[in-house]
Amino acid sequence: MSYITTGERIGYERGKQEQGQTLVLRLLQKRLGELSQEIRGRIQTLSLEQLEALGEALLDFTAIEDLLNWLKANQTA
Repeated sequence: MSYITTGERIGYERGKQEQGQTLVLRLLQKRLGELSQEIRGRIQTLSLEQLEALGEALLDFTAIEDLLNWLKANQTA
């Protein structure tokens, strides 16, 4: 059985977070077009759980307003 240190676990979680952000941003850009820096910044503040929820929700988005409404309803900042 292998053990991981706290530092390794933190690094792993950060990696998952960054991968989630990258994937969601790419999918949103493909669906909605170029995203403003402000919107990208808001997405980068989301937790991993929020990113996963956004990843599912974006399948129903048809306009940037859908994303803005989702962020307004789900962002805790």
